[in-house]
Amino acid sequence: MAHPKRKQSKARTAKRRTHYKAEAPEISTCQTTGQPHLRHQAHWYEGKLYYKGRVVMEKED
Repeated sequence: MAHPKRKQSKARTAKRRTHYKAEAPEISTCQTTGQPHLRHQAHWYEGKLYYKGRVVMEKED
């Protein structure tokens, strides 16, 4: 079995494992408001925070 002669640095390992090949983030439309937003992320609309088409939180004055 082959063994490395020297320890591979953390930076070198991280470079190999990067996700630079990933495509642009997907944008979907909210079921309730019809507003575009990033998938799997809550978004604000008219002072309310929506997630999966439901109101999660309202903005305080």
